[in-house]
Amino acid sequence: MWWLTDISLAEKMLRPVFVYVFLVVGLRVFGKRELAQLNPFDFVVLISLSNTVQNAIIGNDNSVAGGLLGALALLLVNYMVVRFLFGHRRLDQIIQGEPTVLIENGKLVRDALARELVTESELMTILHRQSFTSLDEVDRCVLEPGGSFSVEGKNPRQADFHHKELITRLDQLSRQIDDLKDQVRQF
Repeated sequence: MWWLTDISLAEKMLRPVFVYVFLVVGLRVFGKRELAQLNPFDFVVLISLSNTVQNAIIGNDNSVAGGLLGALALLLVNYMVVRFLFGHRRLDQIIQGEPTVLIENGKLVRDALARELVTESELMTILHRQSFTSLDEVDRCVLEPGGSFSVEGKNPRQADFHHKELITRLDQLSRQIDDLKDQVRQF
């Protein structure tokens, strides 16, 4: 049984709390990239991280009850932190960090890309996923503190402009055809 192991109940509850705090601080220090679009290296690190801290959370206790107790402690700590930060917006902003502008007025902000370790090809992949075909269509791109990307297109986007122009020409042709039909009827 889980209560017969060499780790006390209090220690089983405190271990996950310490690991939680360490991981939150570590992810904050190492940047938003760890939470953003993962490349294979980042993915391997995050997957390995859970296995690496497993023993720190539950010790030698491989019982179901020990694992559930560790998971419960993690969930409770996360719930309490999120509830606390919800009521303290300024502290939440300090912990979460600030958004990073990667593209401003259609131009790459190279210092910001370097600071967040985002390559141009990774950024282009993100833009393509959001239906932008080139940097010329983008006005602004921001890496949010949670790791998501907010992309604003230029108004109007070139594809939209061409579409509108095509519709206008089709309307003109339609009117010309109607005028020709009216002329043919008159004869």
